[in-house]
Amino acid sequence: MLDYDPKVLIAFAETLSGNAEIFNWLLKNGYPELAAFSAALRGSEQAGDWLLKNGFPQLAALDQAIDGKVEAYMWLKRNDFGLLCTLCDACNNKPDAHKWFADNNLQIFILIAEKFRAYRDSQFYDYHKIHF
Repeated sequence: MLDYDPKVLIAFAETLSGNAEIFNWLLKNGYPELAAFSAALRGSEQAGDWLLKNGFPQLAALDQAIDGKVEAYMWLKRNDFGLLCTLCDACNNKPDAHKWFADNNLQIFILIAEKFRAYRDSQFYDYHKIHF
């Protein structure tokens, strides 16, 4: 993710707040993988499948790792995606991850993690409702 311009990463972070205009901008301007990753983080299985089929297994794995899938986290580690492991940890509010990003002047990833947590924390799941 370090290959992306910081402005693109800021735009990506905004999609986690539900900004459809920026989401569509990512889709139309050469960043469909970031749009798909955003959708996957917000629960789209179809987006996760798209990531796998289109050469972005690391983003699909990160989505699953953030959701607590240990196998996905270990896959990221084994395949030298240490930055993504740290982002996963930051999304799950682990202080060492925040410190590492701050110490390495990578605050954009702290912003991404905060936006993701704000999205996740705003969700209300009612186990009484069956989803079909």
